[in-house]
Amino acid sequence: MLLTSALPLSRTRLTLMFVLAASLTLSFLLVVGRVVMTGHLTFLFLLWNLFLAVIPFALSTLLGISKGPLQTRMLVPVGAAWLLFFPNAPYILTDLFHLDSRPGVPLWYDLALILTCAWNGLMLAYASLSDMQRLVQERLGFWAGWGFATVALLLSSFGIYLGRYLRFNSWDVLTNPLTLFYDIVNRILHPFSFPGTWGVTLVFGLFLLVGYGTVRLLGRAQAES
Repeated sequence: MLLTSALPLSRTRLTLMFVLAASLTLSFLLVVGRVVMTGHLTFLFLLWNLFLAVIPFALSTLLGISKGPLQTRMLVPVGAAWLLFFPNAPYILTDLFHLDSRPGVPLWYDLALILTCAWNGLMLAYASLSDMQRLVQERLGFWAGWGFATVALLLSSFGIYLGRYLRFNSWDVLTNPLTLFYDIVNRILHPFSFPGTWGVTLVFGLFLLVGYGTVRLLGRAQAES
């Protein structure tokens, strides 16, 4: 059924996947190169973060290549999984917090390493969000699509706060739901007691939204030229 209800990947999509794979390979080589130079596994966790960032892109691609009844059946469960893992992609931007002078490797190398990982996370986030926005727009219209994208980015910014400052992970929804639920509800019911929560959510959300809008406009301008 999956084979008969799937669309072939377009040339543009294949090109995008090739470019993203090349960029991810660069990040991988920089991390491995650092391990070889220093003998330490300092930034090896970035490879795990990149793997998590690939998941929402893989899920949106799966929905994009499915069609008809198959896509309809998959939309809610796969879409929910996508929303759960989506914050992992822009989250890598906050790994810039780890930048510091360390012996055995130039600071510029670590800067390039973290920046390439952050860039990949951001591009994977925007690519997968564009896929999901298109699916929503096809069903509910233009403004619903942009409303979905805006809410998704704001929720992802809240997820960034939960991950960076409260150290929750996507799978805590299953493994530690009560603590996660309590911390979320507590911040919603007492917003003025947690200014950092809403500061991070709003500032990162606006940054991600402006960046996403810019990328979309650049793509449209290129198509119209």
